[in-house]
Amino acid sequence: MREELTRLGIEELRSAAEVEQALAKPGTTMVVVNSICGCAAGRMRPAVRMALQHAVRPDQSVTVFAGQDRDATERAREYFEGYAPSSPSIGLLRDGKLVYMMQRSDIETREAEDISADLTAAFEKFCAKAASR
Repeated sequence: MREELTRLGIEELRSAAEVEQALAKPGTTMVVVNSICGCAAGRMRPAVRMALQHAVRPDQSVTVFAGQDRDATERAREYFEGYAPSSPSIGLLRDGKLVYMMQRSDIETREAEDISADLTAAFEKFCAKAASR
């Protein structure tokens, strides 16, 4: 379950300090709150895999594992201001500030292709680089 995301090049964060360090970096960061549930396996992780094939992607992608790496997960969720804890979930931050959130309720009843389409739309909106002039 962990390797399904790390094989994609997503950095696994296992401590609160690692979360702090990663989210202090400038630019856009996708934070995937992974979990052991079926909707993470059958919907969220495949959707993330599809979305990361898109030409526009976040500057960095990281993951925490709910229920296993508690300190890291709790710290990551502190960045999801205004949202209740949810697993799985995906937050998109720009310069450490939340700009897009997908909670379990947006994942558990939808197909991976639809979730991926929402993620790629968010990437287009929040991660696209300004055109060179």
